[in-house]
Amino acid sequence: MTDNPAPATSVSRTGPETARLPAADLVDPPSTGRLIGLDLARGLAVFGMYSAHVGPDVTVGGPVGFLLELARGRSSALFALLAGFSLVILTGRPHARTGRAGRQAVARVVIRAVVLVALGFALTALDTQVDVILAYYGLIFLAVLPLYRLPARTLAVIAAAGALILPQLLYAVRQAIDEGSWADTVVAWDPLARLPGSEGFLELLVTGEYPVVTWVPFLVAGMAVARLDLHRARARARLALTGGALAVFGHGGSWLALHAVPGALAAVAAATDAGSASSAWWSDTAGAPVDGVPLAWQLVAVPHSQTTFSILGSTGVALLVLAGCLALADRAPRLVRAARPVSAVGMVALTVYVLHIVALWTFAQVWTVVDVENDTMSALPILLGFIAAAMLLATVWTRVFRRGPLEYLLHKVTGLARHVT
Repeated sequence: MTDNPAPATSVSRTGPETARLPAADLVDPPSTGRLIGLDLARGLAVFGMYSAHVGPDVTVGGPVGFLLELARGRSSALFALLAGFSLVILTGRPHARTGRAGRQAVARVVIRAVVLVALGFALTALDTQVDVILAYYGLIFLAVLPLYRLPARTLAVIAAAGALILPQLLYAVRQAIDEGSWADTVVAWDPLARLPGSEGFLELLVTGEYPVVTWVPFLVAGMAVARLDLHRARARARLALTGGALAVFGHGGSWLALHAVPGALAAVAAATDAGSASSAWWSDTAGAPVDGVPLAWQLVAVPHSQTTFSILGSTGVALLVLAGCLALADRAPRLVRAARPVSAVGMVALTVYVLHIVALWTFAQVWTVVDVENDTMSALPILLGFIAAAMLLATVWTRVFRRGPLEYLLHKVTGLARHVT
């Protein structure tokens, strides 16, 4: 959802992939295979977001419902992880830029973050019932930017510590908000809260759908991955093993905790609108808390539940998808060519993300044909239509132009960083 909502040894290459990178990013460029792998993962993340916004509800069951359950929440986590990868690309890899080049790289990230925040608020003002993630991403970019010079091991430790500590901090802050009136005072003094449909910084930091406090670990994990030498098969294999371990620990650990802690399942079930907690270890069919969040909620791994188990599990799935896409790009060029429309979507992710929200707003003005809460299969043709349209537009555009329309505008705006001395 960012223009890279992602994006070693130097590898010589030519062609459209090279042309898509700004000149400042051609230091130690990623290999063609690795770049296509990132685009492929980003394209899959776009489709996952589409499924959450225009697809059937996961309660339809069957194979379609299962695939939708896999995508819900985890696609945005994959976006966040790829965004962290992009931040490292912007600031230099395998080694962070220093001196004037480093200051200019930092300035590019800051400008990009500000633009994403502004664009996010503009899309939110359309009131499409979609929880627009761009403003959150922009603020998270600023939050993690001070870490851009750190090595992979240190970044991994910070990401792990954040996953363990920050959800508990978020829970405590949200409880304090529910039990007091100080949040109203903060919102009253916040200039951002005067924008339509916004509670300002408080929403971005703690009360929103993608709170910065608990989404920082995803970006930091992506930054750690970007520091790895991913052209080596062994590194990709370790990435996949790490992802698998995190997915099992996150979701399996949640299942074990919910069943081992006395009263946990009952407390979660009583608090949610679904009336059952049987799937709370992996699926959003468990529902969300209605009147207050019980302490037992910290044991679930529901996507977007902002818990330690959820962050670990979603990070693990994101790493598995990324490792798979990188391996596919490196080992199966014919399959990659066949998946060209998907990777093309990843190349223009910001554009197709914004366009699908504008399309939802447009449809809402004319027809009631898109229902983000549809619990029947009638929404499946709409989802497939959005996916097909995105692939067609992206494929045609990327055959002619180096960047998507919004990617190009963002590149031009961030070019102002060249004036930094």
